[in-house]
Amino acid sequence: MAGKLNVADRLSANLYHADETHSHIIVNKENIDPKELDAVIRACPAALYSTDENGNVFFEHLGCLECGTCKVLSEGKIVKDWQYPYGGKGVQYRHG
Repeated sequence: MAGKLNVADRLSANLYHADETHSHIIVNKENIDPKELDAVIRACPAALYSTDENGNVFFEHLGCLECGTCKVLSEGKIVKDWQYPYGGKGVQYRHG
């Protein structure tokens, strides 16, 4: 079917009004359960969670799709706090 778009094509149509100084998700980076972290890393559709070879946890909020998957999977464990971005920031979904 001509014109069929894949996920990456669809996501590229979105606009991101990122708050570069304030993350709407606060991540626990200490004393974490590796299985819990692995579940969040695998489930995040924007691939925003990662670790390095030393087990350090990294999170990048700027590409967040605000889907809430990490919150549902791990609130209170990996995700200390999750709020929608404020002040008109965040993702703006565009369909086309």
